[in-house]
Amino acid sequence: MIRPEQRVSVVTGATGGIGRWIALGLAQADHHVVLVCRDAEKGHALSAWIRDRAPAASTELRLADLSSLRAARHLGEEIAAAHPRLAVLVNNAGMFTARRTTTVEGHDIVIAVNHLAPLVLTDALEGALRAGRLSRIVNVGSSTSDRARIDPDNLELVRHWGMVRAYGRSKLAMMMSTFVRAQRLRGSGVVANVVHPGMVATGLVRERGAIGLAWRLMGPFLRSGQQGADTPLQVALAADWEAVSGAYVKDRASVRPNRRALDPVLLDQVDAASRALAACSTVVDALP
Repeated sequence: MIRPEQRVSVVTGATGGIGRWIALGLAQADHHVVLVCRDAEKGHALSAWIRDRAPAASTELRLADLSSLRAARHLGEEIAAAHPRLAVLVNNAGMFTARRTTTVEGHDIVIAVNHLAPLVLTDALEGALRAGRLSRIVNVGSSTSDRARIDPDNLELVRHWGMVRAYGRSKLAMMMSTFVRAQRLRGSGVVANVVHPGMVATGLVRERGAIGLAWRLMGPFLRSGQQGADTPLQVALAADWEAVSGAYVKDRASVRPNRRALDPVLLDQVDAASRALAACSTVVDALP
């Protein structure tokens, strides 16, 4: 049971890869951890796994399919109602696919899960994060954003879709909106940063055939989930990161991002285009 003085953290994509280790690290730091996942059975198994390693851990399970922006919005509203003060939000859930697929709301699934859902969820939780003060938003990025190009008028890659291009663009768009939010939140007591966890052997790539085989063969040379969680946990918990905002972090150090993420005009254009896409789902949700 959560104690009145306990800080509350939220982790999406908590059941696998680095997510479970981030959740464990927060629980071991005496945070009450809200575990967001799609599958109830996996969620309950994760709760048990955390308690085995941290018997005093305080957790709760929230189910949501974050390919749906409506689900992300409702999730944020529910969490904010239950926990009006939040200490940490880790947007970790991610998607990689070899074929362009659209969600029930008509969005490309890669940008929906990797960028639009975190944007919508964070918006819904921003009030609770502001109320928590000295709170932190940690968005899990990717080094694929380092080389990505971006067009605000074609964020979903309706034209010229490619799996690496779509993934890298989604992570760059997420970074750019994070930087816009960090600027807007300056002085509020909330910081927002993007963290690359390194190349981690996770279940992110679930493709069959040559792509899936190549990913599995790379596994022994990649970081473990526990190793990948190290930098996100540092940014979420360490005193050194309490006042740092709008940073791109690799291996515990702030690094220079893609030059496009430093262009203030392009930043605003990408954030506005992202919010326009998210608003389409709001309109659909409001229809009878």
